[in-house]
Amino acid sequence: MVARQLDDRRTTGNGRRVAARESTDNAPVDEVARQIIEQLQEDGRRAYATIGRAVGLSEAAVRQRVQRLLDAGVIQIVAVTDPLRLGFPRQAMVGLRTSGDLERVADRLAELDEISHVAITAGSFDLLAEVVCRDDDHLLEILRRLRTADGVVSTEAFVYLKPPHPPR
Repeated sequence: MVARQLDDRRTTGNGRRVAARESTDNAPVDEVARQIIEQLQEDGRRAYATIGRAVGLSEAAVRQRVQRLLDAGVIQIVAVTDPLRLGFPRQAMVGLRTSGDLERVADRLAELDEISHVAITAGSFDLLAEVVCRDDDHLLEILRRLRTADGVVSTEAFVYLKPPHPPR
């Protein structure tokens, strides 16, 4: 399965990302859990006591709820980097048409360092891959690697002229 693909990703002001997704395992996602998730999406390092005041629970209750959400795989709390500040000012979305095992192709592409996200899609492309690179020459190198990857039939690159807006 494509590990980097989640339904809802939010970057917090301090550069951390909380990713939330609905789980099919009867995960504990009630209204209070949704409020806790929203608090963490605003700031992944927000104190449990602060969250508790916002949602009407004790610090201990919030800690237990967050742990259950983590254990159930409903949320992840991760650091998110800014590609521009890391020396990767060129970004692009690459649409890929594939043949063979779609998930295997997606998993292999997701392992490439320059690819930040891979999504299996419906429509004109089988996959969409977001790439970050140093410059246009680096983008050409990545496109060459993508075009020659096993299972990739064709690619189409959409170069970002302005950085993408942060997720909400």
